[in-house]
Amino acid sequence: MNILLLGSGGREHALAWKIAKSKQLSRLYIAPGNAGTNDVGTNVAISADDFEQVAEFVHRHAIHMVVVGPEAPLVYGIVDFLEKHPLTRQVMVIGPPAAGARLEGSKVFAKEFMRRHGIPTAASERFGRDTLQDARSFIGSRRSPFVLKADGLAAGKGVLICHHREEALAGLDEMLVHDRFGKAGHQVLIEEFLTGIELSAFVITDGKEYRILPEAKDYKRIGDGDTGPNTGGMGSVSPVPFADDTFREKVERQVILPTIRGLQQENIPFKGFLFFGLMNVGGEPYLIEYNVRMGDPEAEVIMPRIKNDLLELFEATYTGRLREMTVRIDPRVCTAVILASAGYPGAYEKGKRILNMDKIAGSFVFHAGTARDPRSGDIVTSGGRVLAVSSLGKDLKEALGISYENSRLIAFEGKYFRNDIGNDLLID
Repeated sequence: MNILLLGSGGREHALAWKIAKSKQLSRLYIAPGNAGTNDVGTNVAISADDFEQVAEFVHRHAIHMVVVGPEAPLVYGIVDFLEKHPLTRQVMVIGPPAAGARLEGSKVFAKEFMRRHGIPTAASERFGRDTLQDARSFIGSRRSPFVLKADGLAAGKGVLICHHREEALAGLDEMLVHDRFGKAGHQVLIEEFLTGIELSAFVITDGKEYRILPEAKDYKRIGDGDTGPNTGGMGSVSPVPFADDTFREKVERQVILPTIRGLQQENIPFKGFLFFGLMNVGGEPYLIEYNVRMGDPEAEVIMPRIKNDLLELFEATYTGRLREMTVRIDPRVCTAVILASAGYPGAYEKGKRILNMDKIAGSFVFHAGTARDPRSGDIVTSGGRVLAVSSLGKDLKEALGISYENSRLIAFEGKYFRNDIGNDLLID
């Protein structure tokens, strides 16, 4: 099969790396890709958001399957576009149409979906610009801390955790008055703060059947000890030690099954990855949010643990044969450490030469924010999160040791990484 993978981050490199191992693969194209994806396929200079150019490329290169990596094209309807376009309507597309992508595209819609289907989640109220004073009064009547969520897509940064009432009021004004997140923040959820530990669960589903993939835990804040501002993710581990069989059974029964049934009851089609952002509160799972694609940096620890041919899983998902598939998982632990640019998640410089990647042993280095300098041919930084150093080990300690050894070896000006990924899960 000829495959077109859309996206340019670490998730897409991990997916491309896994797809490239498939016996069914003829040609793999990545649009637009990065310096790493070009080593396992062919990058094409097309934005994942340019639907017309994507359709033309699919037709011109006899693409059999399009795999959509990031959330924005899904939310904005690329699956619907390709299914209706006369040149691409016969092409398999992995990802939900816009109706299913609303689970990620609208926090308000997702929360109402959870309530309709009895899925445990934090209590919340929604407010808009026309109810700003009501929102202020609501905050004034409740005890801190508060969680403020922009309704729409905000590049993973639309959630504010406010430990004091004054902080919450200021955050509310930033969203509803000062347009911090643009249109994404014109509606805000003010949510109950849950105390627990987060993890991510994943399935691949054809909208009726599903198969559970490895869970993961990621680390969002920039600084050691979970300090500083939120990022797109500074590292991840899989499996998660506290997610034992009892907890996994609760997640499936209380969260996954009601979600899949809800999609069917509401006639919402869905073919692709479904990502459940969970909180373990005293052994009970609460659903914090849905995402409608594979996670990042979770993909960088999940893809190395899946032993199946990924294209076989995708084809079974699209054709409704997922019930025939068994997902086979590597029992080893996988850890990823993100190497970031100095200044991230704020302003940062690009174009820093990356050295010593040829000296890496025992790790998969997935590129996120990289490019190849057209003059020198060197691989250089081009984003805030630059590389994910992923490693398999017999246990968490061994996997982390390998990831950190190689993270220290890679060099570029301004390199930064957290030193405590997975430390909270280590058992002496």
